[in-house]
Amino acid sequence: MKDRHQRLKTIKKLIKNNKIKSQDELLNLLLADGFEVTQATLSRDLKLMKVGKVSDGSNGYVYTIQEDEDLSENDQIYVRDFLRGYVSIDFSGNMVVIKTFGGHADSVSNALDAMNMDDILGTIAGENCIFACLREGVTGHQFLSKLKEKIPELEV
Repeated sequence: MKDRHQRLKTIKKLIKNNKIKSQDELLNLLLADGFEVTQATLSRDLKLMKVGKVSDGSNGYVYTIQEDEDLSENDQIYVRDFLRGYVSIDFSGNMVVIKTFGGHADSVSNALDAMNMDDILGTIAGENCIFACLREGVTGHQFLSKLKEKIPELEV
């Protein structure tokens, strides 16, 4: 089964390249592309991605997706800083270790802090490594899932 990250990327591509008028139509395209997804999951994905509908110019509406340019300029900068600098993400217990390219730990840590993720108590950045302490009860998998919601193009 394909993962959520791949599904979100595929949804974005399908909406950009097709005039999709309904969730059923999008669901069928995803199923044809090998994704096992329910209508409820697709509905949550569309909400997460802030997908809306616009007039198709004739007699109906089609899905549209918010472009990166629509994000606030600060959000774009933080996402770019994070993506440009990180190398890998791993975790153990409530500790997350983010390895970065040399000299990028500070900017990646600042970007992570600016995302205001409630799951993180704090971060410490070195030269090429960041330690993030998660709140009690938050797992590394939960953290990673929420980080991917904020940065759908994140590949781990």
